Amino acid sequence: MRYKVTITETLEMEVEVNAKSRAEAEQKIEVRWHNGEYILDAECFSGVEFCAKERSRDREDYER
Repeated sequence: MRYKVTITETLEMEVEVNAKSRAEAEQKIEVRWHNGEYILDAECFSGVEFCAKERSRDREDYER
């Protein structure tokens, strides 16, 4: 049986911003992130998940 395994790494960075609302705070940081002001790297690593899914059989599998 063959499986496809998806590896999902999570990076996190906490930043502070002055804003009138939560939505405004998130929007300001999103714009700054898109502009390259925040670069998340290996030091921002906070976790990893592995998820395996059975690969659907194709003709090649049946011929073996």
